[in-house]
Amino acid sequence: MSKTHIALLGLLGCTSVLGLFSMVRESHQAKELQASKDEFRSALVQANGEIQALTAKMASMSEASQQAGNEPQAVAPVTPVPVGPRRHSVARNSMARREDPRFQRIESQLAEQHQQIAQTQQDLQRTGNDLQGRLSSTRDELNGSIAKNHDELVAMEKRGARNYYEFQLTKSKEFQHVGPLSLSLRKANTKHQFYDLEMIVDDATLQKKHINLFEPVWINMADRPQPVELVVNKVSKNEISGYVSEPKYKNSELAAAPTQTAAAGQQPAGQQAAAGQQTPAVQQAALKQR
Repeated sequence: MSKTHIALLGLLGCTSVLGLFSMVRESHQAKELQASKDEFRSALVQANGEIQALTAKMASMSEASQQAGNEPQAVAPVTPVPVGPRRHSVARNSMARREDPRFQRIESQLAEQHQQIAQTQQDLQRTGNDLQGRLSSTRDELNGSIAKNHDELVAMEKRGARNYYEFQLTKSKEFQHVGPLSLSLRKANTKHQFYDLEMIVDDATLQKKHINLFEPVWINMADRPQPVELVVNKVSKNEISGYVSEPKYKNSELAAAPTQTAAAGQQPAGQQAAAGQQTPAVQQAALKQR
């Protein structure tokens, strides 16, 4: 045999050995896989059995609960409680609370708080009455400063602090000069006793709407120390009547008065000396008269 044949035979032998080894290995793996399948199948069967047992148990328990719900429940007997001893115990407890110093302290605090509340209510009532009286007196004073007719206007004019100008306006777009103002009536409501007025004050036009009867309108003017007052005391159809009052003196007149007084008080030095010093003849005549 040649070396070539020997090599081929050795190669074939090795191939046969490897194939036999792989066949044995595959057979062993197949057996292990089959054993695993058998174990899994047995475990699955066991789990199904347990599930069926649990299902049957739950069904029996639900039936038992339904039967128990349908049966009437027994009512426990109520034992009567004696009334007399309970009343005595409540009375004893109340007496004990009254004798307790803490309970007495709470009662005294409550009584003191009630007294404070009553005193506060009295103070509030007294304060409310005082405020009401002050409001009434203030309202009377304000009503007293408004003339509701010609006689009251004459009485107010006699006080001498202000000048008064009576007017009577008819509805028109024309302006009527009343004292320091120029007035024009635009609307007069006799049912609700109010009016709308347009006026010229210091070369400026002003509009006053929905002015009520006897409601004073105060207008500040440049050369007046106090506001000018306008009051309407009568509202008729397309006509109103009232008055305008202004301070008796203007700011310029008040500023000029001290200057004039000071000028009148100052005299030349010669005149003061003549008035203060007497001649000897005059002094002798005075001594003789004494």
